[in-house]
Amino acid sequence: MTTLPGLLVSFEGVDGCGKSTQAELLCEALVGRGLPVGAAGAPAAVIREPGGTEAGERIRALLLHGPDGLAPWTEALLYAAARAQLVAEVVRPALAAGRVLVLDRFLDSSLAYQGHARGLGVDVVYALNEPGLQGVLPDVTFVLDVDPATGLARVGGAPDRIEREGLEFQRRVRDGFRELAARFPGRLRLVDGERPPGVVAAEIEAECGRLLEARRV
Repeated sequence: MTTLPGLLVSFEGVDGCGKSTQAELLCEALVGRGLPVGAAGAPAAVIREPGGTEAGERIRALLLHGPDGLAPWTEALLYAAARAQLVAEVVRPALAAGRVLVLDRFLDSSLAYQGHARGLGVDVVYALNEPGLQGVLPDVTFVLDVDPATGLARVGGAPDRIEREGLEFQRRVRDGFRELAARFPGRLRLVDGERPPGVVAAEIEAECGRLLEARRV
């Protein structure tokens, strides 16, 4: 893992877990503290993944709204490609400049979705992503833990390609995230996402405050 002067926070969880809402709330709170949040070209904004770059957004469209017949390895490679471009173009430069980045998904999504739920293997998918990460990992990852049935019920509009996989797939994803939290307790924080958003946000902001103080960001 490469140590850079900035801070990288990522949010993870099953579809509909509330991570996007919590990422936005944290972003607002950190901006309120006067911190340089977001990429230089998009200050105060959450970075979504896959996405965040022109190439990444095109890959996102294929992954989420493309054909249902994508092979699991095709899916894993596309996510890794979008992530590598994001790290090279946005994440690493911003962290090197001392900025604070809030990501809506990152590496752990691939480990839980493709590595665990698709059965490709967590270690194999990690190895696939490692060169593109350039040593960059989140300083802390918040996994919003909710019942997958609750998550799917929250999803609005037409479901995307991943959401159409259904409840059993989402249950495997949840199991994957829980295994990751047990495996990497120094980085991943399992957060009860069934509670009111304000309560969850306060817990996350307090944890980030402690990390910021320790890191003197």
